[in-house]
Amino acid sequence: LSSRTSAAEKEMGGTEKQDKQYRAHQGFGNHHGGVTGAHTYFYADEAKCDQHMETFLRCIDASSGSSKDGFSAIKLTALARPQFLVQFSEVLVKWRRFFYQMAAEQGQAGRAVLDTKLEVEKLQEALANLGIASKAESQQWFTGENLSTSGTVDLLDWNSLLDSRTKLSRPLLIPNRMTGQLEPLLSHFSEEEELQMKRVLQRMDVLAKRATEKGVRLMVDAEQSYFQPAISRVTVEMQRCFNRSQPIIYNTYQCYLKEAYNNVTGDMELSRREGWHFGTKLVRGAYMEQERERAAHMGYEDPINPTYEKTNEMYHRCLDYVLEEIMHSQKASVMVASHNEDTVKFTLRRMRELGIHPSDKKVCFGQLLGMCDQITFPLGQAGFPVYKYVPYGPVNEVLPYLSRRAQENRGFMQRANRERDLLWKEVKRRLLTGNLFS
Repeated sequence: LSSRTSAAEKEMGGTEKQDKQYRAHQGFGNHHGGVTGAHTYFYADEAKCDQHMETFLRCIDASSGSSKDGFSAIKLTALARPQFLVQFSEVLVKWRRFFYQMAAEQGQAGRAVLDTKLEVEKLQEALANLGIASKAESQQWFTGENLSTSGTVDLLDWNSLLDSRTKLSRPLLIPNRMTGQLEPLLSHFSEEEELQMKRVLQRMDVLAKRATEKGVRLMVDAEQSYFQPAISRVTVEMQRCFNRSQPIIYNTYQCYLKEAYNNVTGDMELSRREGWHFGTKLVRGAYMEQERERAAHMGYEDPINPTYEKTNEMYHRCLDYVLEEIMHSQKASVMVASHNEDTVKFTLRRMRELGIHPSDKKVCFGQLLGMCDQITFPLGQAGFPVYKYVPYGPVNEVLPYLSRRAQENRGFMQRANRERDLLWKEVKRRLLTGNLFS
């Protein structure tokens, strides 16, 4: 639990000023609690993170040696201190909320993320009135190659102001809507924490370079919502560097999150503007019970879609957006990581309608080893790129993982019955045609 709180915050007693969602809580110090479909790493020390990196390097080598165009999955919680991920996530979320607060004041509340554009002059006046920056100071912010020349600022322009290349003259203060007071956006990092931030980027760089050398694509798994903004931001930074000619780095989007569509569309628009390949894995999500319990207990908005049907709608909406991009630009690729037959059928139908051929290798499918073979094998036989996600490790570690998967997939026995029915149907077909062993 202590690894979730920065050294500076402990010294300054500033944890109460944190957003509730990004505050450490004793009852949720164990990230396994309520998690039914994923493994969460625990931070021990920098040496342990380096050991995890070495393990991931061996995974990349194994993937390269076992199949062409393989994938290797990694988790950022294995490579970074949770405190860094939580603290950085809070900064990113507060900065985005401030953008939407300014948008609401300009009469743009409720617009789609890419349609929300702030008028620079009005924004500069608002910043000056709030005491955040003088007009002269803010004019320096909204110039440069990364910002729009149209006299407006959208969310991508806004986010670029947090880039390390942007040198703000003093610590950035933003208004706290609850207290009405100005508070620093950027939490103070100790010297050691600054080094930890650099080390996680270095580890990601080492992994990405090895993956490029070996012809393996690197999938960065999604994790809890209070880690995820930082994980996605680090992943996008890697994509900007390594996805110039082909998609090496894949980001993962959890479609049970209310913000999933905004996250997908925002990152894809950034890839269009900067000319790199957008690689994504779409999943429904594995932390639902824990996320909901934590939100209710700590008093912040539940980040999860209210129903399974809403999550399905979100998945298909995000998937359709990516498929449209593949049709138009060929600079996007997606792994449909799903055991849901309806989702697979939806994907196949939309691929036919959009003229996306399996041989294009822009759309691939993924299921867990040992699950839903009635989906995996026909896809492979029909020429679609399809992958099995392989958990591995000592028996005492792998069995709990598999039991969590069985718990997550409450329809597991129904699917087993369906597999049995399909097998029996095939046996009868062969008996009737006299081709039992063909």
